[in-house]
Amino acid sequence: MKQANRHKRIIDLVNLLGYVSTEELVAQMNVSPQTIRRDLNEMAENNLIRRHHGGAAAPSNTENSDYTHRKQFFSQEKNAIAQQVAKLIPNGASLFLDIGTTSEAVALALLSHKNLIVVTNNLNAAHILMKNPDCQITVAGGHLRSDGGLIGEETVRFINQFRLDFGILGISAVDLDGSMLDYDYHEVQVKRALMECSRQVLLVTDHSKFSRNAIVRLGNVKEVNYLFTDTDLPLELQTHLSQSDVIVKICNE
Repeated sequence: MKQANRHKRIIDLVNLLGYVSTEELVAQMNVSPQTIRRDLNEMAENNLIRRHHGGAAAPSNTENSDYTHRKQFFSQEKNAIAQQVAKLIPNGASLFLDIGTTSEAVALALLSHKNLIVVTNNLNAAHILMKNPDCQITVAGGHLRSDGGLIGEETVRFINQFRLDFGILGISAVDLDGSMLDYDYHEVQVKRALMECSRQVLLVTDHSKFSRNAIVRLGNVKEVNYLFTDTDLPLELQTHLSQSDVIVKICNE
């Protein structure tokens, strides 16, 4: 891969993920670690990235990635997670579906389920599940975002009226101390309501969320019942969860 193409790919990755390790870039570009380190040093000098020991970060990583890019990235991993979540949810269950592309993958995996009751603030997930005639869908009100998510005080009040079996929770980042983080204060309030109104909370997150940064704290991952992801957790997070009741599901096809 030519240097200009590598630089463009690196910029795309750090803008999408917030942070990318040198090891992951070596694997993605199929070049030596020395080549990647030279690339990163040069790009940092031109203010295209921020250089970190062991990797690179975006110049500013306090905003969420564009929805179209998020939907395309790690789609195979998200589908593997969704299939495992669907196996846990029985026919006749009631559930919340959160904002996010992984939640939308879960909606797709639930198309063959029977007699589901779904409450969601995710218009894309609702549209997917409309194809399931055995699914009763209720959509929250609120402020409509460009990615099809509904947020705001009205959304929180709506969700607080329910008590459902499962809450499918997405998140933008999980810190190594277990903090669940997102970019939007109003979205976090909706997620908190979802957690409080669900009998079991299922956190669905691909491995990229363990190397991203976000600014609004939702809570700690110890508060969920299940964590579905596609690779082994970082060692610090494994240690953090070792004394908890969280069931970790590693999902790969």
